[in-house]
Amino acid sequence: MMKNNRSTPLGKLALSVGVMLLVVPAVQAAEAPAAPQVDAKAYVLMDYNSGKILAEGNADTRLDPASLTKIMSSYVIGQAMKAGKIKPDDLVTVGKDAWATGNPVLRGSSLMFIKPGDQVPVSELNKGIVIQSGNDASIALADFVAGSQDSFVGLMNNYGKSLGLQNTHFLTVHGLDAEGQYSTARDMALLSQALIRDVPDEYALHKEKEFTFNKIRQINRNRLLWSTNLNVDGIKTGYTGGAGHNLVASATDGPMRLISVVLGAPSDRVRFSESEKLLTWGFRFYETATPIKADKAFVTQKVWFGDVGEVPLGVAKDAAVTIPKGQMKNLKASYKLNQPTLEAPLAKNQVVGTIDFQLDGKTIEQYPLVVMQEVKEGNFFSRMWDFVMMKLTQWFGGIFG
Repeated sequence: MMKNNRSTPLGKLALSVGVMLLVVPAVQAAEAPAAPQVDAKAYVLMDYNSGKILAEGNADTRLDPASLTKIMSSYVIGQAMKAGKIKPDDLVTVGKDAWATGNPVLRGSSLMFIKPGDQVPVSELNKGIVIQSGNDASIALADFVAGSQDSFVGLMNNYGKSLGLQNTHFLTVHGLDAEGQYSTARDMALLSQALIRDVPDEYALHKEKEFTFNKIRQINRNRLLWSTNLNVDGIKTGYTGGAGHNLVASATDGPMRLISVVLGAPSDRVRFSESEKLLTWGFRFYETATPIKADKAFVTQKVWFGDVGEVPLGVAKDAAVTIPKGQMKNLKASYKLNQPTLEAPLAKNQVVGTIDFQLDGKTIEQYPLVVMQEVKEGNFFSRMWDFVMMKLTQWFGGIFG
């Protein structure tokens, strides 16, 4: 594999790609202090932009998600709205299966309090799911979106596979106890990242603190929304006897966003205190920057047999990196090509190598190096000329390159 001869300090790279990076005093340690102990069966703290896991415990242990299941329900609903398959003002006729009085599964659980025959707008049911954690609303909207609960669960699991959730399987649209239904702290972090990224309008509902339906006012169960220490704007609580107390929370501090997942905490109070502790630690000791943007070239490379002689290479999506605070000035980037030379034709976003981010000589993050514009084959004469020049370069070195 071909590698460029030197790493690029990100301070210099920032000037070349027009990104300003924060430099903090050099007294900061290269390693962040150890993550706090978390009183729960499993937990994860993830940076939203880079996807880096900052802290974890039993992250891949399969546990009962309880009402965190509704994060996936919300994702499916958000995708259906985004695709125009349903609209906020569509009226949904509530079926008997969504009636708590007639469905023993729903008795004693979180409800929106809808009744058979009610005609409720999609937007209201959606708020009932997200803000009130209404299990009855989950059933009503699942029936409307997919025709039945089973079909909706199929959509949930299909999206799970497409998002790479390797240890998640849903059996219900609401999350009430069902043997064989499971997820993990890592998968819940990935799902929440997708919710925020893919359906932002749907995610925006998760910061609303209350919702009143049929003169019944209910408060969002995510008490971190009221935190004066953190800027929390989601996501979801969950509790059943089998699952314990769950919470997925997301907060921002300037451009940085973190997602915390706490599963199986021993009490309602503990799930909030442990989540707040994780988020506070993450913001205190880490920072995230995007030194390479998708619309800026990282390097320009010679291309042979093409209709152009050089091609810009970069990243297909913004390359975010999360590192201990104070280390941004020490971050370096280098690249490797998969082949010794680039030869046309090349497609836009074709992967031709890897960008390595290094800190203290160690690779901490990698992104695919891609072609930023299509390169077609040149005409016959230009290809013949390149063939000759390539041979001369191989024989006599860079003086002909």
